[in-house]
Amino acid sequence: MTLGKFDIRTFIARRYLFSRKEKTVINVISWISLIGITVSTLALVVVMSVYNGIGELTQTLFNVFDPELLVEPVEGKTFRTSSIDYEALKRVEGVAAVSEIAEENAWLTLRQAEAIVQLRGVDAGYGHSCGLDTLLADGEYILKEQTDYGEQYYLLFGWNIMVRMGVNSMTNVPVAVHIPKRGTSSIGFTIDEAFNNGYALPAGTFSIQEEIDNQYVVTDIDFVRNLMDYADDEVTSLAVSLTDSKSSTLKECKRELRALLGEDFSVKDRYEQKPLYYKIFRSERLGVFLILSLIVLISTLNLIASLSLLIINKRRDVFTLRSMGMTSKDIRRVFFAEGVMIALVGCVAGLVLGFVVCVLQQQFGIVKLGANAVVDAFPVSMRLIDFIATFAVVTMLSVLVVALTVRSRGKSKK
Repeated sequence: MTLGKFDIRTFIARRYLFSRKEKTVINVISWISLIGITVSTLALVVVMSVYNGIGELTQTLFNVFDPELLVEPVEGKTFRTSSIDYEALKRVEGVAAVSEIAEENAWLTLRQAEAIVQLRGVDAGYGHSCGLDTLLADGEYILKEQTDYGEQYYLLFGWNIMVRMGVNSMTNVPVAVHIPKRGTSSIGFTIDEAFNNGYALPAGTFSIQEEIDNQYVVTDIDFVRNLMDYADDEVTSLAVSLTDSKSSTLKECKRELRALLGEDFSVKDRYEQKPLYYKIFRSERLGVFLILSLIVLISTLNLIASLSLLIINKRRDVFTLRSMGMTSKDIRRVFFAEGVMIALVGCVAGLVLGFVVCVLQQQFGIVKLGANAVVDAFPVSMRLIDFIATFAVVTMLSVLVVALTVRSRGKSKK
């Protein structure tokens, strides 16, 4: 049976790589090259998957405070819900709940402790719709209650603020909340003249993410309205929760809300609410991938030594192949196929092993994060695009190195 030139080149290259009879230093170097590509491919897949997992975990923590859609006025700081078709907003298909938010910087004081915080006033449905009521590290989710002496307001502290203020859910001393009066300057005024002052009891503590824990205190929206002299329906934004997390639902709801509200309002998804964070995350992810790609490039350089020694060692085989009628170009393609074969076997093996390692980490949490971490083990999130990109990069770099090596060695032999 006669084989075509392509089949002969592939057959010879496969024999050079998987020959069982001949065990020389060249075979050892070839296998070292293959293992190097396998390990670097494995590392690239695992590191990118872990990075994806950490990114998704961080985004999930941010999502407690960042609603799926946020409605804000284009001009000015506040607006009144009576100025829009509020009920129609709630009836938009895909919208599960709409929560009112009034947010302002505030100065908290208790005895000798003080803190500048972002005071977020929310309505009664906010905690359930965003899941904050299930994420308390201490105390209970309560923002307001009616007593014999009137309405009693409560504060939910971010963990770091709670530590600075020296309070917990058992503290029965009211915390003083100061917010600058609108249209006044604090220069030359007393606290009572420059600030609107209110008092609220600590109710609980949430521990979500360091940036949030170090910045936010949550309370009832009426408490903030009273301190800011807002109207009963005045808000700084609306938090819109959706019935599901599908991107199609998000896009459709966002489009309908914009059409309903008009040009005087902006409707922001989570990426638009924190554009700097997501840009940095994507840039870091790209940087990590490029750095690991350099490691892959270094591992493919082993192919230079492997192919160079193989070409030198197979001089007699080259003479025999020439006698059989193969041209120099065909012979170079034999060694090119050898190098590409090493790269492909190593790349595929690395992808498979990377998938196995990621699955084991997902199922059993082999590598732990520590006792004080939000999750017990390193989170892992595999994405098809990472496997495709890894295969493409490893293959491209390997083919380039092999082609340059075979070409230079082939010219030196002429």
